[in-house]
Amino acid sequence: QLQLSESGGEWVQTGGSLRLSCAASGRSVSTTTMAWFRQAPGKEREFVAAIRRHGGGTYYGDSVKGRFTMSRDNAKNLVSLQMNSLRPEDTAVYYCAATTTGILSTVARVSAYNDWGQGTQVTVSS
Repeated sequence: QLQLSESGGEWVQTGGSLRLSCAASGRSVSTTTMAWFRQAPGKEREFVAAIRRHGGGTYYGDSVKGRFTMSRDNAKNLVSLQMNSLRPEDTAVYYCAATTTGILSTVARVSAYNDWGQGTQVTVSS
């Protein structure tokens, strides 16, 4: 059973940076496609970024391209999301997700992921 635990969410000023982490247990992140999604109040869960298993590449949602960077640390069995130039519209609960499949066409779909963390709140304001 894969367990995911996010950390790093907090309040930050507009234009600031945060780094989120997702620690995995029960399976290696190197053999798992990992992703970050976010959900703001009253909105649907939105794809943020994904990193495919076995070095299959990293992908980003349009709203975060050029500002966010997702990475994987196989030795620590975790993935991270470095968020720069944060905006108020980035405010949301950020979720880590995992799937054993690595199909490129599905990496941005909520339905493709079987395992989810509990989420971490990111609040951006001035």
